[in-house]
Amino acid sequence: MTAKAKKVNLLGMSQGDLEQFLAARGEKPFHARQILQWIYQRAVDNFDEMTDLSKSLRAELKEGAEIVAPKVEERYDSKDGCIKWLFSSGSGQAVETVFIPEPNRGTLCISSQVGCALDCSFCATGAQGFNRNLTSAEIIGQVRHAIHELPRRSNGDPAVTNIVFMGMGEPLANYRNLIPVLELLVSDWSYGMSRRRVTVSTSGIVPHIDKLADDCNVALAVSLHAASDELRDQIVPINKLHPINSLLEACWKYAAKRSNRFITFEYVMLRGVNDSIAQANQLASLLKNRPAKVNLIPFNPFPGTRFKRSSAATIRHFQSRLRERGLIATTRKTRGEDINAACGQLAGKVSDRIKFRLSRKNIGHKINGDRDIRMSSA
Repeated sequence: MTAKAKKVNLLGMSQGDLEQFLAARGEKPFHARQILQWIYQRAVDNFDEMTDLSKSLRAELKEGAEIVAPKVEERYDSKDGCIKWLFSSGSGQAVETVFIPEPNRGTLCISSQVGCALDCSFCATGAQGFNRNLTSAEIIGQVRHAIHELPRRSNGDPAVTNIVFMGMGEPLANYRNLIPVLELLVSDWSYGMSRRRVTVSTSGIVPHIDKLADDCNVALAVSLHAASDELRDQIVPINKLHPINSLLEACWKYAAKRSNRFITFEYVMLRGVNDSIAQANQLASLLKNRPAKVNLIPFNPFPGTRFKRSSAATIRHFQSRLRERGLIATTRKTRGEDINAACGQLAGKVSDRIKFRLSRKNIGHKINGDRDIRMSSA
């Protein structure tokens, strides 16, 4: 007996891939646009409800395709209005997604991997280790759930106005699955978001920064956290492969391709580690007269960490010095701390960890097509 063919999950499939899927079945490419609208704008999972498709196409889709989103295990509501969802990623593992409401916008912080391999020393996700990349369906599924679960704003717009890839994982280490999601977020046939409202945050995988500028030019945030290679080597290990000078060169090239829009540099404030006025001066010297703005992030503690948050006064003085030196500098307000949803606190559930060897080969120093970071079994 011939085994029944596995159905193709259409969730997370880019418009181009969906057109190819339909063409292979003798269908017209324009149906892809209709299907995207049903999946994302109307959150429909049942092909029978896609009434502007022919009955024959609906029957064919039911036979060979499906729309399967990640399941929500838990929802946590913070006293400050933030919401955190725990999405199952199979085998007892899960990733976290956070919604941060503000008067004029709503930001959704989404995850791209189960854990993270880059091992930044001040991040709870890195402390959990790494298991695998999320699929495009698992990434866009976080967005789809939030947009259609949350009540709309008073003007009728969705509650989610901004997407940031600042949850669990390094987005550029999951490049192959990241790009279709970015395309769906900005496509008029799915979510139609402004590229300025979609932000990819990276610890600094330089070759992929260069590639992203050409493939899907959205806003870029860089987890810098130190102004010298000596310190950054210690707290952001990928710096040993892509040191600050090469990282900044890639950032300025990226900004130039985005009509000189700003690059955001994230800088977590660690007491006695990177928060001195001398280090503020060093950071200002790196970024002055460049299309850069600095977002200072008060460190958010997690179990087992050796770091402490810089005092409020230290953060104010650091910010003031950056501004005196001509930089745009803001301080991120800590939100969702009571449900462990603040920046750097997302840990999810990560089991069956894979050992990662930090090397130019594994990190994808030489890009070949859509190769992701490669892992080796422990």
